Formats: sequence, C-alpha cells, structure tokens
Amino acid sequence: MEAETRALRWGILSTARIAVKNWKAIRLSGNSIVRAVASRSLEGSRRFIAEQQADAPFESEPEALGSYAELVDHPEVDALYIPLPTALRKDWVVRAAAAGKHVLCEKPCAVSVAGLDEMLEACRRHGVQFMDGVMFMHNERLERVRELIDDPRKVGPVRRIHSAFSFLGAERFREGNIRAQADLEPLGCLGDLGWYSIRYALWVMHWQLPQRVTGRILAAAEASDGGAGSPLEFSGELFFDGGVSCGFYCSFLANGQQWVTVSGEQGAVRIADFVNPNDACDVAYQLGHQRIPKADCGIELGSTTTADSQESKMFRAFADAVRRGRMNQDWPQWARRTQQVVDACLASAKSGHREVELSRDG
Repeated sequence: MEAETRALRWGILSTARIAVKNWKAIRLSGNSIVRAVASRSLEGSRRFIAEQQADAPFESEPEALGSYAELVDHPEVDALYIPLPTALRKDWVVRAAAAGKHVLCEKPCAVSVAGLDEMLEACRRHGVQFMDGVMFMHNERLERVRELIDDPRKVGPVRRIHSAFSFLGAERFREGNIRAQADLEPLGCLGDLGWYSIRYALWVMHWQLPQRVTGRILAAAEASDGGAGSPLEFSGELFFDGGVSCGFYCSFLANGQQWVTVSGEQGAVRIADFVNPNDACDVAYQLGHQRIPKADCGIELGSTTTADSQESKMFRAFADAVRRGRMNQDWPQWARRTQQVVDACLASAKSGHREVELSRDG
C-alpha cells in the first residue's frame, strides 16, 4: 500500500536541455518528485538544480551529484530519466536496471535494435519498467484522432500517412551541436526527429510493422575522418500490408514544421503540431476542410507545461505503473518496433536506397 501512495522518486541523469522541461513535468505530475540530479561535475548539477528550483521548486531540494554512478547507486532514487546522447545510453540503462532503477529513456533509445535489445533484456531481467520519451503518446488527442481514423464514414481504411518534422539549426550547427556528431548521435535527424514520424505511423497502423522500407540521406554532416557523418536531412518510405504507405521527411536544415496527415478512402485528418503542441497553432486537428479549434476540444494543447500537458501525463502514467507494481509491457515494444524501422531506413539509405525488408515476426 505504501508503494502505491508514496511519490515516485526520480533521478535525472544528465542536465541536457530537455531535462528542464521534464523537471517541470515531474513537478506537476502529482505523483513524482525529483530526488537527485547528476552531471559530469558537481558544480554543473548544483547550478541546474538552483535554476530549476527557482522556477518550479520541490519542497525538498533535490540532491546534487557529481557523477552518473552516484545517481545509479543512490538508495533513495526509484527511477531514472536518461537524456544522455544516444551512443552513451545503453551502458547506463543496463547499469540502472541492474541497480533496480526504472528507466525513462530519451529517444532514439539506442544506436541499433541490437543495443536496445540489451537494454530491454536488462530491464526484464531485473523487473523494472522501461519507456521511451515520446510525449505525444500520452496526449488525449491521439484518442480523438483514433476515433476519426477508425470511423468508416470519416476517414475509413487508411491509404497514406505523410509527415514532416524539421527545424533550422543555428549557424555552425554542424560543428557545435552534438546532434551532428556521429560519435554521439550516429542516427542524426533520423533518430532525433524521424523517430516521431515513424512512431506515429506505427500507431496509426495498430503497431503493424511495414513489410519493407526505403530511406535516403539528403544531407549529412562531415565525420571526423572526412567521410559522411550523421544524417542532417532524411526522407523515408514505409510500405505496409494492404497497399498502405507512409512517407516522412526530417531535417535540421529546414524551417520548423511538425505536421502529419492520415489519408483514408473517405477522408483525411491533419495535425499541424503533432509532436509538441504549439501556441502558434490554434487548431487541434483538421478533418477534411473542418478545423477543430483547440479552444473547443477540451484538451490541453499549449506550449507551456501544465499538470495536463502531455509531458506531465507521461511521467504520471509511468509513476502509476511503477507504484502499482503493474509493469506496462507495451511501452518497451513500441520503442523496439520504432527502432527496428529506424534501423531499416538507415540501412536502406547506406546501401544506395535499396528496399529493406523487415522480419514478419516483429
């Protein structure tokens, strides 16, 4: 009974920028607290905590730690939020699981599905929960859109899914941002942005894997050896059973956009801000030419983190599962299937745009 009522105690492993948003989400979840934060230096974690406490304070100030190992071994931390660079995640997730810590891992989860399998096996073996940090999976808007997609009179059988997620990197992005560094983020924009488009397509298709995929690297950073590095601009095509297809575009070189359109035999539904709700967009979704205003839909779809924002709901759902002792088996599989498709798209791109088939057993 105590486990069901006590707040889940989080440790934040790394002070990456996304951790700022998720600190506030944990604060507003209603069933979680941040117990400790670890950086590569004690001063770094102290500074991070001071900045976040000034904006979204916890009653008891979280403890500052000067190494990741201290956080993994902390006896008063139940779960870890891990926003480390992709190439560093596997070892720390495996160590966290071995220490009995539940894991919410940023995406892309791993460099490859083989690495992710090691992470998931460690979590299974030690009986801890795993989830990737795709916030929109916890937004009520998905339920509304599902009703439209599955309604044979409104959208009907799906024929095509099309999406784009991009932002224009600041000047010198290629040289200074870790997302363009192959040793830390080898999947580049495909992992950082394409993950969302692929996840949405899998969700639309009720988690059915595509039969085959193609991918194309449209632009890449330069690797340290002078060769091609991480993808900076990428396009992909997924082909599902029944003739359903999905096209996606992701880029660090194009202005900001994050839209998805699902086209069916009877109609189409479009979302202009499917990844992160944006105040600049006043439409929750569009069915054909009918625009459903955010103000009228009764769903929290703003840019500011609140108790009802998708990020707060993500941490709330995670903590609920852990506190009740009912591990969610779907979350790890959603991550694995997304990683499978990412891997296949990259393999296609690196082999001259040839089609890559996915295993039928998933």
